[in-house]
Amino acid sequence: MPPRKRVPRNGTALKMIGVQVAVLRTRKNLTQRQLGERVRLDEETIASIEQGRRALMPDVAERMDRVLESGGVLAAAIAHLPRVDRVPAWAEEYMRCEAEAIALSWYDNQVVPGLLQTEGYARAVFRCRVPAHTPDEVEQFTADRMARQEILRRSNPPTLSFVIWEPAVRDRLGGRDVHAELLRHLLACSELPDVSLQVMPLGQTRHSALDGPFTLLETPDHQHLGYTESQRGSQLVSDPDEVSILARKYAMLRTQALNPEETQGLLSRLLGEL
Repeated sequence: MPPRKRVPRNGTALKMIGVQVAVLRTRKNLTQRQLGERVRLDEETIASIEQGRRALMPDVAERMDRVLESGGVLAAAIAHLPRVDRVPAWAEEYMRCEAEAIALSWYDNQVVPGLLQTEGYARAVFRCRVPAHTPDEVEQFTADRMARQEILRRSNPPTLSFVIWEPAVRDRLGGRDVHAELLRHLLACSELPDVSLQVMPLGQTRHSALDGPFTLLETPDHQHLGYTESQRGSQLVSDPDEVSILARKYAMLRTQALNPEETQGLLSRLLGEL
C-alpha cells in the first residue's frame, strides 16, 4: 500500500471520540486503568485515546463498546470518521510505531519490503499503480519511503527479520539495472548485524501465510502490534489474540523459508544470472 500524502489534520474527530470514551468510562465508574485491564490496553494508552492523541482502532472500539455497554456507539463513530481522519489514522499510527520500534518482523509476498527497497525499485513499484499516480506523486511517495529507512541507521536500530516470497526477489520491476541494484542492496542488508533476511522458496508443499503480507512490531514499552494490508486498505492490530495468531504464522514461516545463508546464496545466483 503506497504511503499517503501528509494531510493537515486538526484531530477534532479523534478528540470527540476520546471525549466519548471518557464520558462512557466515567458513567460506568471505571478508572482509566480499570478500563485498560478490561480491553487489554495499558492506562497510558487509554489516557492518550481520551485526549485525542492516539487513534481508537476498530477492534479496541468494539471491545470498549462491550465493556462500557454503549450499544456500538464507539464502533459506529470510528466507521463514520471523516475521510481525512479515517484510514490515515491507522496508517499514521503504524508509521509512528515503526519509527520507534525495537523489533520488526515482516512477511511480504508481492514486493520487497519497503524498508529494504532501493530508490529505483520503490519508484518502479509506485509506477505500477492502477490508476496511475502522477509523476509528482511517484516522486513524493518514493521520497517518503526512503525517509522511513532512517530507522536502519539509528544509533540503536531495531532487530529486523524479513521473510520474502521468492517471486518478489525474482521480478524485474524497473528493468535489469534496477533489479541488479536491488539484489546487491539486499545482499548488503543481509550482512547487517541486526537484520535477518530469508526467502520463502517456490515449490513448497506447505505455506503458513497464504492470507497475505503482514508485519509484527514491538514498541519501546514492549507492546506487541500487528499490521496488515489489502488491496484497498490497512489495519493496525492490537488485540493480543490476533497478534498472537500473526506471531505464530511468522514463527512457522521462518522454519519453512531458506535460512539466511541459503538466502544469500540464492540472491547471489540471481545476481550472477543477470
